[in-house]
Amino acid sequence: MIKSNYVKIFDTTLRDGEQSPGATMTSAEKLEVARSLARMGVDVIEAGFPAASPDDLEAVRRIALEVGRPTPDDPEAEVPVITGLARANKSDIDKAWQAVQEAARPRIHTFIATSPIHMKYKLKMDPEDVIQRVSEMVGYARSLCADVEFSPEDAGRSEPEFLYVVLGEAIKAGATTLNIPDTVGYTTPDEFFALIEGIIRNTPGMHEGITISVHCHDDLGMATANTLAGIRAGARQAEVTINGIGERAGNTSLEEVVMTLKTRKPIFGLETGIQTPQIARVSKLVSNYTGIVVQPNKAIVGANAFAHEAGIHQDGMLKHQTTYEIMRPEDVGVNQSKLVLGKHSGRHALRSRLAEMGHSLDENELDKAFARFKELADRKKVITDLDLEAVIADEFYRPRDVYYLDGLQVTCGTIGMPTATVRLKGPDGKVHVQAAMGSGPVDAAYKAIDAIVKMPNTLLEFNIHAITEGIDALGEVTVRIQGENGLHTMDAQSELVYQRVFGGHGADTDIVVASTKAYLNALNKLIIAQTEGLEPAHANHTHGVMLG
Repeated sequence: MIKSNYVKIFDTTLRDGEQSPGATMTSAEKLEVARSLARMGVDVIEAGFPAASPDDLEAVRRIALEVGRPTPDDPEAEVPVITGLARANKSDIDKAWQAVQEAARPRIHTFIATSPIHMKYKLKMDPEDVIQRVSEMVGYARSLCADVEFSPEDAGRSEPEFLYVVLGEAIKAGATTLNIPDTVGYTTPDEFFALIEGIIRNTPGMHEGITISVHCHDDLGMATANTLAGIRAGARQAEVTINGIGERAGNTSLEEVVMTLKTRKPIFGLETGIQTPQIARVSKLVSNYTGIVVQPNKAIVGANAFAHEAGIHQDGMLKHQTTYEIMRPEDVGVNQSKLVLGKHSGRHALRSRLAEMGHSLDENELDKAFARFKELADRKKVITDLDLEAVIADEFYRPRDVYYLDGLQVTCGTIGMPTATVRLKGPDGKVHVQAAMGSGPVDAAYKAIDAIVKMPNTLLEFNIHAITEGIDALGEVTVRIQGENGLHTMDAQSELVYQRVFGGHGADTDIVVASTKAYLNALNKLIIAQTEGLEPAHANHTHGVMLG
């Protein structure tokens, strides 16, 4: 087979990534992430699992309408393929088609497990029944949509000869993309290379119109290595997530695959359509919305990825950048602002810089951003790109406010008990004031909020860091909470239903204020999810807490 030198990037941040405990995003947040992925040049966006809940179906539908179609201003613009995941049954496939059908380039992605352990214990189906189901359901999906992707779940532990038969039936039924998932991150690069090579060579009906895709999990820390091995064997679609988020240990990360192909192009001879200078911005956006902090030593997008402390490294860097950096920070969007912004800067300068960063704001949004910018500029001498990203994330695309912070006063120190007085404006428009004591100012503020909101929850994670250096740095806080009201959601792969976890984000020069904003942000998501009844569509599955 003649292989193209172009690798499609299939991003599943909004589906597999969002299935990370605590990574749940609101519809507005998912829409903004989808817009950012499209601007970055992602070829395929897996926008969700429509059968999981009415909210997920609606989120996928909105993305299909608003991201998956050219705008009137640019009717010839290239738009990404929008796909929804569906198990191999008519109900799921119907919901996926309902969600994606209005996209200019819709796709249905359906799957069924093919490993002996999954067929025996999860599906309770014989291999012959699985083959028949694949033929029927891929054919049904193809009757609705011209672009159908099929995945044999747990392919990494499936028998290759059985895979050839199953994939051959999928091709015969009309599948256009065959995705080979290492669902539990079990294989090694050599094994995965041989698996992909064998599939290309031995699957009946394989032809140049079929795209082989790879989807690798990171349980043994080899997701990126396995993905690259699959690509070298002939796969031409890589399924990835921003920051590598996903179930359990996560997925192959977009930034690692893309930057490996770019940095080592003489080795691979392949390219993608990703606008790499946008990587850092989208990484930050996803981290803020999910509440999952990027570890400092994370490849490409971690805070230390381009930091040098050792004297030998610093000496080398001063002499020539390439001594210790194999890629330029600017290549992934980690760069200093060319336009110094401060309290004397005007609206035009702010609009220009935000546009360079990929943010397109209307006049009303610009007014709000400018007000926040001026407020911050009164407390900081220079506003960096990272500060602006934090302001945008804090100001826009968050869930609608049920309760919002109207005032906060804390007292703390070595004398007396830390005390916080919180003033919140509630959904009824009334102002609620509450004081509480705690082990520290943040604990006191959270207890005061709990007394007002009365939404029992468990604080699972609290992270705090400075956006930039200096005593006037903007502080950023992310939290993750779990409601104690039994709210659950469904995991598409395991078909388990687990308690939902909600992330919150806040930014301010006052770290207690930032902490309070983050907690309220998470609480608002929990309240909205409960009041709108976002229970899973399949409530008959096993209940339990999925810890990844």
